[in-house]
Amino acid sequence: MEPRTRAEAGCSPPAAPRCPESGDGSKDVGEKSDINIIALVGNEQVNEDTDNGDLPAYVSAFIEKEVGNDLKSLKKLDKLIEQMTENKMQLEEQVLTISSEIPKRIQSALKNAEESKQFLNQFLEQETHLFSSINSHLLTAQPWMEDLGAMINQIEEIERHLAYLKWISQIEELSDNIQQYLMTNNVPEAASTLVYMAELDIKLQESSCTHLLAFMRATVKFWHKILKDKLTSDFEEILAQLHWPFITPPQSQTVGLSRPASGPEIYSNLETLFCQLLKLQTSDELLTEPKQLPEKYCLPASPSVILPIQIMLTPLQKRFRYHFRGNRQTNVISKPEWYLAQVLMWIGNHTQFLDEKIQPILDKVGPSVNARLEFSRGLMMLVLEKLAADIPCLLYDDNLFCHLVDEVLLFERELHSVYGYPGTFANCMHILSEETCFQRWLTVERKFALQKMDSMLSSEAAWISQYKDITDVDEMKVPDCAETFMTLLLVITDRYKNLPTASRKLQFLELQKDLVDDFRIRLTQVMKEETRASLGFRYCAILNAVNYISTVLADWADNVFFLQLQQAALEVFAESNTLSKLQLGQLASMESSVFDDMINLLERLKHDMLTRQVDHVFREVKEAAKLYKKERWLSLPSQAEQAVMSLSTSACPLLLTLRDRSLQLEQQLCFSLFKIFWQMLVEKLDVYIYQEIILANHFNEGGAAQLQFDMTRNLFPLFSHYCKRPENYFKHVKEACIVLNLNVGSALLLKDVLQSASGQPSATAALNEVGIYKLAQQDVEILLNLRTNWPNTGK
Repeated sequence: MEPRTRAEAGCSPPAAPRCPESGDGSKDVGEKSDINIIALVGNEQVNEDTDNGDLPAYVSAFIEKEVGNDLKSLKKLDKLIEQMTENKMQLEEQVLTISSEIPKRIQSALKNAEESKQFLNQFLEQETHLFSSINSHLLTAQPWMEDLGAMINQIEEIERHLAYLKWISQIEELSDNIQQYLMTNNVPEAASTLVYMAELDIKLQESSCTHLLAFMRATVKFWHKILKDKLTSDFEEILAQLHWPFITPPQSQTVGLSRPASGPEIYSNLETLFCQLLKLQTSDELLTEPKQLPEKYCLPASPSVILPIQIMLTPLQKRFRYHFRGNRQTNVISKPEWYLAQVLMWIGNHTQFLDEKIQPILDKVGPSVNARLEFSRGLMMLVLEKLAADIPCLLYDDNLFCHLVDEVLLFERELHSVYGYPGTFANCMHILSEETCFQRWLTVERKFALQKMDSMLSSEAAWISQYKDITDVDEMKVPDCAETFMTLLLVITDRYKNLPTASRKLQFLELQKDLVDDFRIRLTQVMKEETRASLGFRYCAILNAVNYISTVLADWADNVFFLQLQQAALEVFAESNTLSKLQLGQLASMESSVFDDMINLLERLKHDMLTRQVDHVFREVKEAAKLYKKERWLSLPSQAEQAVMSLSTSACPLLLTLRDRSLQLEQQLCFSLFKIFWQMLVEKLDVYIYQEIILANHFNEGGAAQLQFDMTRNLFPLFSHYCKRPENYFKHVKEACIVLNLNVGSALLLKDVLQSASGQPSATAALNEVGIYKLAQQDVEILLNLRTNWPNTGK
């Protein structure tokens, strides 16, 4: 068995180990040499190369290393031979050990494989037997299974019938209990039982037993009606004793409430009936579908008003429908303030009673319900129904529609601010946000705003400030038309800020931006008519108006309301891909605002108008400076030859023009605008005097001193009212005067330094030492060459 298995496995028995003392001598010597060399070399590289057949090369290398050309090294041979012999014996022992173990392992593995094969065959035979037995058993048991399945189905059907009967029995039992409680006048227990029945009804909603559901619902409805009618009747009787509803103002509500004999008993009964009616809330919500306005109004989902408050609202609802529906004289479509004021009055009349008498009952029961808000919610539904019915009738009458919107907004403001009605509840703004109504509102708002803009711009006082005589208030010098326009925008903001959705608010924001742009265009048109009189009163008033609108819009951009709109706009723009990633990033990081486009256009208009004013004044200044340009700077007497330095006569027209125009514009422009104006003017004047007067002439000592006196003692002080150091705005002129008035020695020294160290730091240091920071080195050299008071060198 074993030789056959080895042959099948493709294995041959290992050769018997060869003894070192027997066999072919030359072959043994070769093997010994190989083993010794491998043992001595002993590293991975030698082994690898030995396997590749490079053994002679490594042998040569080994001998060369150990012996070399030195014959004295042959003394090491005995030690090497001894070491190699020892290594050889160790390797042979390892080979013998491995050779004896491998066949045993192979035999063991083959034996295990044979045993596994036998076990597998046995298992296959058992599996075949079991399979046939199972099939036979299944065939035998099939009739039993069919009979058993039928019996199980019958049992399940009986269990369903039994459960069905149990439900019916439970419903009938609960119904009988309610009847018994009512017969003994135990209304609280009857109400509690009805609550339990209503909860069972809710649990049964997932069942497919339609008849059971119908039976349950009919039973709940039957007892709910009986209990509700009974409790409602008793509750209304108590309310009547309390003179409910309170039609009179709150001051007279104490009548009938402070009777010493009946007061406590009435309020005790009120509390009892109120709590019992609260128990019917579950069944009432189950049976009664709340009135809903069409989905187009997008009213927020809210639970029904609690049943006791509904009963308390009933007489007020009857009064409202009587007076404000049908052909009553009080139902006038042009007078929405009548029913809105009536509702506010009812809320106000009943607030004290609800807070003092009803709210403590609700607090005892447990649910977090606010009696006053529940009462207000019920009345608000009357208003919403009325608005939904009236708005289509006056949608295309601008005056009536605008009046309705105004009254609704006033009603909403008082409802929220005075009576604390939350903005998250259904309110009139949801009705106004309906698409057709809202678009009409936008149209009417735009129309009346444009009409208002026409009237404010055509007014005789359009360009006059209301506060012109009050210096502290009139810092901005705002014309009446601009202030009225911004008030108009502010009013529009107040009108739409309570809209329920951000998308509606953004549409109103776009309307405001359109109005701002329209007003800017109108200002531009009026400005163009005044271009020839760019220093006139109206032109300056327009400029003040532009500046004021831009300033106010920049302030609004930091307002919380507009920041919230900016975030909403960011989400809308991100979805529609109407802005670049850069613009979206600027909006998200608050680097820009919703008014940035308008502010940029207004700032551009402001800059253009200021530039036009500066150019106009500058032309007058240049005209007035003609004589000053022709001054004989080369032949003026020196300072020592004059008793007192005085202003050049030719400079007077120039300085008078500057003084008069500065005073005029200081009075007509607001402070911030005038500051920009004079700084722009001074910048141009500095360059003009430097280029057209100083660089265009030569100066002797007297001419340079006279120029410096005119500038530092007369021109610069003209602007000392507007800043502390006006000379810093005339840097070219100031530094040119320094260069021209250097004493001769300093001037020569500076000239030599500039010539010898051109472009070097030392030249810059020399200029800084004498007070030159603005002018370049070449400019200073030119100015030095304009001096004529150089010493005679004999050349």
